[in-house]
Amino acid sequence: MGRVDGKVALVTGAASGLGRATAIRLAEEGARVMVTDWEDRGGAETLALIEEAGGEARYRHQDVSSEEAWQQTLAEIIATWGRLDVLVNNAAVIIAKSIRDTSLEDWRWQNSIALDGVFLGVKHGSAAMEKTGGGSIINISSVAGILGLDKSAAYCAAKGGVRLLTKAAAAEFARLKNGVRVNSVHPGVIRTPGVEGTIRKYGAGGKEDQVRARFEGMSPLGRLGEPVDIANGVLYLASDESNYMHGAELVIDAGFSAVR
Repeated sequence: MGRVDGKVALVTGAASGLGRATAIRLAEEGARVMVTDWEDRGGAETLALIEEAGGEARYRHQDVSSEEAWQQTLAEIIATWGRLDVLVNNAAVIIAKSIRDTSLEDWRWQNSIALDGVFLGVKHGSAAMEKTGGGSIINISSVAGILGLDKSAAYCAAKGGVRLLTKAAAAEFARLKNGVRVNSVHPGVIRTPGVEGTIRKYGAGGKEDQVRARFEGMSPLGRLGEPVDIANGVLYLASDESNYMHGAELVIDAGFSAVR
């Protein structure tokens, strides 16, 4: 307990899945957490789970593609807790279509959330952190940011952008000596509501077990990961235990990208 005691964290896309697990895990280890999402019901549920366990948190509606929303969210964090120490850029959407079926509107929407939102977080989050001596930014990418996946061109492009944005920011912040570390996390196939929904969608008509087996077969360990598996990796990067990690890729995918 207490691995991030006294730190103030912001987790975007925290209404469910990886974001919710991360927000809860950081709160368990002593952080005060601003939970944001555009799905208010789920965000409120995440907040309640943290508070019921004795943690301190607040919820704010946020569209991460809006620069104004970022400025307002960070202003509330500073007004409430006086600082920002940890930023987890988790919010994302996924468009699973072939390149020919992906419209320019699809492409722009995917990137507005999953890449533009991360850029705005890094830009404004790092500025807030500098004022109090620095902090840790953790950008949630994906194995799709390392490998090309079929019918996922827009998603791969966004997550690959997150990967290299992280490295460019790390190089810049090192030169500035602003005290801000930035790293990326690359999850494999995790048992999130989105993945479960996809299994149900393509497994309709009695094929759910087959579809689930296909997803599990993507993991050399033969099983889906759990959201807490990613949250534990984020916790490490948020804590002072990782103070020499900067511009790194933390791949948590059961070996999928290693053997593919």
